[in-house]
Amino acid sequence: MNTPELIRIGTRAAPMAVFQAEQVAELIHKHAPDTRTEIVTHTTEADLWEGDLAKLGGKGLFTKAIDQMLQRGDVDVAVHCMKDVPGDKPLPEGLIFAAYLPREEVHDAVLFPKGSEYSSLDELPPGATVATSAVRRKAQILRDRPHLQVERVRGLVGNRVEKLDKGDKDWSAMVLSLAGLRRLGLEDRAEQILSIEEMIPAVGAGVIGIECRRDNEPVAGLMDQLNHEKTMKELTAERVMLHGLRGHCNSPIAGHCVTGPDGQLVLRGMVFTREGATFAHAQHWGEDNNDPAVLGVRVCADLLRQGARELIEGIPH
Repeated sequence: MNTPELIRIGTRAAPMAVFQAEQVAELIHKHAPDTRTEIVTHTTEADLWEGDLAKLGGKGLFTKAIDQMLQRGDVDVAVHCMKDVPGDKPLPEGLIFAAYLPREEVHDAVLFPKGSEYSSLDELPPGATVATSAVRRKAQILRDRPHLQVERVRGLVGNRVEKLDKGDKDWSAMVLSLAGLRRLGLEDRAEQILSIEEMIPAVGAGVIGIECRRDNEPVAGLMDQLNHEKTMKELTAERVMLHGLRGHCNSPIAGHCVTGPDGQLVLRGMVFTREGATFAHAQHWGEDNNDPAVLGVRVCADLLRQGARELIEGIPH
């Protein structure tokens, strides 16, 4: 198979997205030293919108414009955070995910304004406001700490941290992805790292996916060399569960699959009401066949039996 002379990498223009595209470029150079790379950025509609993404059309807007560039042939691959790829819609015509990079940090972290007297969520007084972007985080914060207030906030991570420190808003704390803070050199701001028990990650958290056109065999072949098999299996289980639940960006769904020392897959899934008062939880092992898709279906079915559909749609029990 011929090695491509040039691979154009499509990505959002946000600093964190560009950092991820640069990671992909480095890996391409490592596997194909003679292949040149070019990063092509695009500022998506979702990047410019600081309100509720559901009102704009959903989290899929982070990926839609980049996918269209890929379909038109403006770029050869697209780099996506897998947690931003919708679970209730098929991939655009002619596109495939050819590789997933090794999963990074999945924990969420709590930040406090500079000079704050607090260093953990448990120290916050009743009525204190915690800022975060995700329905998933809001639901889990309020499930364990119903005395707090949670305010949804969006925008570039650096801008959000700046707003926290300025004190223009009445925010006592903010919850962000630890991996995102690391990429931006802000890890030292993480005062508290939440355990998986406290905060189950989003489906696809910490996973970078590389998408290409199905018919571009030289590029697909090279991307296959970058694929991390363990991450692909774990992600498959999570996304099969998400697809079965018809999860979208405003769905209070969490899911996390890990591989045990014996190679056995374990998938945890949770669905919440938006205030976290009611939830469904399921955990299953891969068992004999250890098939990630079968595992995803099993966890999804368990959650649906517990009323997950009604929780997602906000239908009263």
